[in-house]
Amino acid sequence: MILKVLAQFGRPVNAAELMKATGLAKSTLYRQLVMLKRWGFVFESGNLYAPGPVSLQLALGFNTVSLLTHHGRPEMQWLSDLARETVAITVAVDAQAVCVDMIEAPQSLRCSFEKGRSLPLRDGATAKCLLAHLPDLQQQSILQAEFPDPAERNDRLAQLQDIRTQGYACSQGEVDDGVWGISAPLFASGAFVLGVLSLMAPWQRAVDRQPQLISLAIEAAGRINKRLRAS
Repeated sequence: MILKVLAQFGRPVNAAELMKATGLAKSTLYRQLVMLKRWGFVFESGNLYAPGPVSLQLALGFNTVSLLTHHGRPEMQWLSDLARETVAITVAVDAQAVCVDMIEAPQSLRCSFEKGRSLPLRDGATAKCLLAHLPDLQQQSILQAEFPDPAERNDRLAQLQDIRTQGYACSQGEVDDGVWGISAPLFASGAFVLGVLSLMAPWQRAVDRQPQLISLAIEAAGRINKRLRAS
């Protein structure tokens, strides 16, 4: 309730205004504000309260997801209709890849991917494509956590550099046995990646048409990027 009121005011407010708008007793209000400040949801300055940095992160995440799903859905459907396979858009949240939208394959044998599922930014085309395009400091932090061994870390870094140069990532059986995938980055502007578009298929259906599926996925990602740049 407090966060909703802060959002609706659209400016820093004092405790009296919050008490009047929420109907909370003074002791209850202050107890909640202490907890919200501790976790970064509320910022206090000069006895005025405003949304804190965590609230801003939530807003940024919401804007990113909304932007991707709005502009991505038509091209996801186009890709799914032509490939007849599972298509998803995934974003990086901390050190995890989180699926924010997907269209399942119309065929009976499907991949186990699902909307809302999160995976470490380590293996698979989706994770590698996201990690390859993250800012250097964030990428280094994740690599150090996932690959403590320097030789293994350097090997993965070389793979990520190849992905950036190539413009997409492919994998086979790295996350789920028997599943092949292709992922391409999605950008609004500049080099900052918003997410990736992925196409996933059982290996037996993908093995003879990898070039076609790669071409279709790259074309769909290019169309989404064009929509994002125009928005």
